Order: sequence, then structure tokens, then C-alpha cells
Amino acid sequence: MSGQDAGTFAQALRQADGDAVEVRVVDDPGAARQQVIERDTAGAVVLDGDTATLFTAGGAGASQAGVTTGLVTPVAVAQGMTVQSEDLAPLPADDPAGLGAMFMTTAIVMAGYLPLSIMLSNSPHLLRLRRFLPLLVGWAALIAGVIAIVTCPILHVVPAGHLPAVMGIAMLGVVSIGLVQLFLTRVFGAMATILAMLLLMVLGMPSSNLSISIYTAPPFYDVFHSFLPLPAIGEAMRSVLYFGGDGVGRHLMVLGIGGAAGLLLTILVDWRKRRTSRSATVRLSMPSLRGASQPDTPFWRYAALLFFPLAMVSMMITAMLGAMGSPTPKDMPVAVVASSQQQAQAVADGMDAQMPGMFDVRVVDSAQDARTQVADRDVVGAFVLPGPPDPQATVITNQAASTSAAQVVNQIFTQVAQAQHMPVVTDDVAPLPAKDSMGTVTMYIAMGWLMAGFMVIIVGANAAPGSRPLPRLLPIVGVYSAFMSGVVFIIARFITGSIGDGHAWQLWAAGTVAIFCVAMFATVFERLVGMLAIVPVIGILMFLGVPASSGAMSVYMEAPFFRDVHDIIPMGAAVDAARSILYFGSDTLGGSLLTLGAWGVVSLIVVAIIDRIKPLRTTSEMLEVPHPALGSAYVPKEESVDADADDTDEKVLVSSHA
Repeated sequence: MSGQDAGTFAQALRQADGDAVEVRVVDDPGAARQQVIERDTAGAVVLDGDTATLFTAGGAGASQAGVTTGLVTPVAVAQGMTVQSEDLAPLPADDPAGLGAMFMTTAIVMAGYLPLSIMLSNSPHLLRLRRFLPLLVGWAALIAGVIAIVTCPILHVVPAGHLPAVMGIAMLGVVSIGLVQLFLTRVFGAMATILAMLLLMVLGMPSSNLSISIYTAPPFYDVFHSFLPLPAIGEAMRSVLYFGGDGVGRHLMVLGIGGAAGLLLTILVDWRKRRTSRSATVRLSMPSLRGASQPDTPFWRYAALLFFPLAMVSMMITAMLGAMGSPTPKDMPVAVVASSQQQAQAVADGMDAQMPGMFDVRVVDSAQDARTQVADRDVVGAFVLPGPPDPQATVITNQAASTSAAQVVNQIFTQVAQAQHMPVVTDDVAPLPAKDSMGTVTMYIAMGWLMAGFMVIIVGANAAPGSRPLPRLLPIVGVYSAFMSGVVFIIARFITGSIGDGHAWQLWAAGTVAIFCVAMFATVFERLVGMLAIVPVIGILMFLGVPASSGAMSVYMEAPFFRDVHDIIPMGAAVDAARSILYFGSDTLGGSLLTLGAWGVVSLIVVAIIDRIKPLRTTSEMLEVPHPALGSAYVPKEESVDADADDTDEKVLVSSHA
């Protein structure tokens, strides 16, 4: 902050919300701007008489710029100032929400740890260090190429001039995470996957400064932001894409140090294990990723190993980024009210002419009818023109129904009112609580339900195949669903504090139904393709479901396809159920539960049919083979022709019966 009376303005900001802002006063406007560009501050205000110019950087995060504007503008207006805004690092037209960096980063992180999540249980010989390193480099190059092809010539999110830097960051990120995950796998075995998900996703995403501003996250996330790979990759991508590479070096250093540490620690662990545990073994608990009764042949083993993580990464980039990367209103339903039908129709016709295809404008008779339609989510917002007895225009929004839609409606109708020199106010029929200012709590609750549903099937089928027959599976899943629904509620209510008092029984019951029905849906694919069921299940539930759920972004800002499937997919029903319970008195809960129930019942019938046709495996045959750290790694019999003599160690067959 700089300029005349800066100290007074700074004090007013502190008094308005001292816990939300840390205000610094500087003398040089240029220095204040530079701090914004270098991301040392979220924004800067330069005072010049009665004008306050607010500098932000959209490239540092659209939500961060919005929060900064929301904090500064009311204080400036209260002091009689005119507020002007300038974006020092605007987001490109092909990535207006700044989601390119976030989805590319998520894909890179997935590519780093997903292959190792099943290698140890299926092909541990590939984890032998001298084999793993060239495979990891080749895999990193493949992922960088996929990201380059999808984001540049197809989606146009990455300019061609930035491709070398983006591909370099992708390769370094995959290699760094892969080496750290290799070390964790050496120490924790298969449990390293859970640890990776905790560090890389559960803690990594909130601390990344990508989905939400780091300044709005709990303070302890600042620590994780400084050393976790997901924040490092995300900030490096942002530096390249939006800031001309400024500041990228320190983030690349985090990745380099992490990868080097993972490699050195792995070498140390291998050395110690060779000295002390010559008989150490690992168990091939997933000899067939396809669900076959016999271990896979080499072709199917390696094809499945490649297909699983590559499909997940490709879906993340294509489905998620393609659907949500360029949010623009498309036939968004809004209402217009005026003192006469002719006046309201004139406004509607003007909007259609100036913004063709963006809004579905409906003329409504009264402000009360418009407000009711907004509250019932029949329209996303309404514009009430001045007239007796109201001398000012009113923009009616519904933030709890969709924050992104409410922001668009408020922005567009405010501009319409200002262009006609009308005073304008906003009426939010369902404002969000402070603990859910972005409106994403319902989406994360729904994701918790759905992930719990399919994980119990995928894990249980491989860890305890005796549980697969329906007479045993149904009571297990029923008890599990009730338990995990309670766990999700406890996390949301008491650990993260994301929801307030009340709604416990409704959320628990809805979650139980959602988890059980999704588990039945996952069982269909598990019966057909085994462990590879993760690909179609997550593809439908998450990569299709999240964009179509209206949980992160309004479906009226995406391709019409996602709007068409919103009412029939589990994720959409789960988000609507949680949203209805938390913010709308459970008004549409019945319809959401019917949708989920239909998925569960139909899936259960299909599973019963499959079980009548296809023999059901209830035992697992597993090989115990030398641990890859010992240097005498297991080589499948079909591939042992050219193997070293010590690669032909005796293999022990272990049969686990139900």
C-alpha cells in the first residue's frame, strides 16, 4: 500500500477485519506493484486523492484476487473513494479460471505415485533400482508428451512457446515424486499408497494455493506449501504460464531436492536390507489386475500396468480440464422483472442481442415470484428493475446453489444497471456461511461418500476375495456404509469444521445410501475387469461426475452435455443431497435419494446376473518372491531366459482360502 493517507486507510482495513488481512505500508507505488507480481502480497492499493487503485494478479489465483477485492472495496467505498482495479497478471482467454495449472499439476502428481501403488503387488521386479530408474524417466517423458499434446494443440491452455518449460516441469515432477514414492514403498510396502494420498492429495491440494488461496487456508498449511511436491509443481507451472518464469527456480529446487533425497534414501535402505535381510520377500497379492483366476501373462501384466495410470492421467487432463477450463455462461436461466411486461421484455431482448447464447432470460411478473424461483433453483438469478416502491435495481442471487453462477449473475446484472445509471443492490436468498465461502463443502462431502463406496469393493475383492459372494458382501457393505458415512460427517463437522450444528441424521442417512449404492455400482465393473475397474468407475463417478455435479462450477458454465447428465449421475445426486440438507431444508432430498437408489438397485441386479454367468473367484493364489531391494529380484518364468542366475530364486506358492 502506498500514497497519501496510506496509514489511515491501512488502519481502516485492520479495523474492518484485522484477522483477515496483514497490511504493509510502502512509499513507492512501483514497489507495491512489484510485490504483487512477485506474489509476496495478494494485492496492493495505491491512493490518489479520492481514487483507490487496487492491483491484483489473476495468475496467482482467481479466488485470491476475488477475496482481496472483497476485503478492500467495502473499506474504500465507506471512505467515499472510487475504486479502480488493475490486474497485473491477467489470466489468458483460453484459461480464464486459471485451472490449467491445477489440473496439469494433479495429473503429474497422479502419474508420480499411481504406478507404484500396484507395482509392488503385481510386478515387484520392476522396482529393482537399476530397472526402475530408466522406466521412471521414460514414463515421465510419456506423461510430459501427453500433457503437451492435450493442453497445447487440443485445449489451447498452454501456448506453444511455453511447452518446453511445461514439459520439463512435468518430467521433473513425475521423477521426483516417483523416487520419493519408491523410498516409501521400500519402507512401508503397499501401505505407502495411503501415505502418498495423504501427503500428495489430502494435504497437498489445500496447501497448493491452486484450488483456494493459501491466505484463506488454515495457517498450518503454510508449512506444507513450502515443501510438498504438489504446491511446488503448481507454483512452478503458474510461474511459467502467467508470470514469464519469474520465481520458478525455488520451486524446481524443492522438486530436485526431494527427488535426490528419495533416491539416496532408497539406496541406503537397499544397502541395509541386503546386509541384514537376505531372505526378505514380498507377496504378489494381485497376480492378475484384470480379475482373471490365473496370474497374467507378461503382455497383460505390463499392458495393465501401463493402461491404469495412463488412463487416469489422460482422463484428468481431458475430462476435467476440458470441461471446466473455460467457464462461460451457456443458456444460464435468469429472470427479469420490471414495472411492465414490455420493459422487462426489452431488457431480455437486449441481453439476447448483446450476449447471444449466454442466458435464457425469462420475464417474470413480480419480484416475489422471481425470488421464489431463485430460491427453488428454477433460475440461477434474477434482475428486478427500479419501480414503485423500489427506487433501485435489485440483483437476486442464490450463493448456496452455486457460487460461480451467483458471481456471474451479480457481475452481469450490476453492469447492466450501471450502464443505465441505476443504483443497484444485491439480495442473496441463501448466503453461504463463512466456513464455506467457496461453496465446495457439499462437493467434498459427496466425494467422500463416493470414494468410500468404490474403495471398499476394489480393496476388498483383492485383500479378502472370500467376501465377494453377494450373501456375504451385502451385510459387509451395509455395515461399512453406515460406519463410513459417520466418519465423513465427523471429519466435516468436528475435524475440519466445514459444517455447522444440526443435520447429523440427514447427512448420515444420505451418506449411507450413497456409499452402499456406489459400492454396488463398483461391484459390476469389479466382477468384469478386476482391479482395472478403478478406471471406468472413477471415470464415471469423478472425472465425469465432478464437472456435471455443479459442485465446483455451475453446469450452466460448461458444455451442455454435463447439464444433461447432472440429474442422472451419482455425483450430481450426492452433491444435491448434501446441498439440500445443509442449505435448503432437505427440500429436494427425496429425488436425490431416488436417483442414488436406482443406481444401487440396477447395479445389484446386474451383479446377480454376472454371478450366474461367470464363475466367482473366492480364493487368491499368491507368489512370495525376493524383495526388489535385495538385488535378486523376481523375474516371471516366461521372461527368465536372459536373467542372472540369482534371478531364479525359488518361488513359494501361497494359497489363501476364504
